[in-house]
Amino acid sequence: MIGFLVAGLVIGALARLIKPGRQNLGIVATLLLGVVGSLIGGTIAYLIGTGSIWELDFLGFVLAVIAAVLLIGTAEGVLGKRKHSTV
Repeated sequence: MIGFLVAGLVIGALARLIKPGRQNLGIVATLLLGVVGSLIGGTIAYLIGTGSIWELDFLGFVLAVIAAVLLIGTAEGVLGKRKHSTV
């Protein structure tokens, strides 16, 4: 379980480094987006037949980072709309 959280944090941090611009996300949001990204990446790798959902191989890791980048963009879009609509 701890390894899963550490992997999620690493994946989330890498996704934030890859995504251009500044993200207004804290460490908890980064961790959660990384964990969800790792689940998505692991699931896709499993469906392709290259790995397991719970054990990320190289392709699963790459897919997890890509999924986390997309999730960060989605989170920014949703949170950005909320901030602009309340102002």
